[in-house]
Amino acid sequence: MAEIEITIGGRGFMVACQEGEEHFLRTAAAMLDTEAQPLVTQMGRLPEARMLLMAGLMLADRTAAVEDQLRVLKARVEELESQPTPEPQRVEVPVIPAQVSENLAEIAARTEALAAKVEERGKQKRA
Repeated sequence: MAEIEITIGGRGFMVACQEGEEHFLRTAAAMLDTEAQPLVTQMGRLPEARMLLMAGLMLADRTAAVEDQLRVLKARVEELESQPTPEPQRVEVPVIPAQVSENLAEIAARTEALAAKVEERGKQKRA
C-alpha cells in the first residue's frame, strides 16, 4: 500500500492508497483543497474537522449540481434519440427548358457565322 502526503487548506495529511492510485488520490485532494482554501482565507484558522466538513459539503454541492445538469442532458439526448428519423428532403433540380437549349444553339450558329465573315474579310484585306 502506498502512502502519500496531501495538503488541504494548508494542512498536511498522510494518506494510504492502493499502489497505482496515487494520481487519483492527489486529484481528489486537490479538489478538496480548492474548496478549503477560500474557507481558510475568509474564516482564518478553523478546526481541522470543521474545515474538512465545510470543504466536503461545498464539493458535494458542486457535484450535485453537475449531476443535475448531467441528468437533464441525458434526458434531452434520450428524447432526441427517440424521435423518428426525419424523412429525407426532396430536392428538385429545375430542368432546363427546351427553349433555352434552342436559343443557345441559335447563338452558337450566329457566332460561327460572324466568325466566318470576320475570317473572310481578313483574307480579302490581305490579298
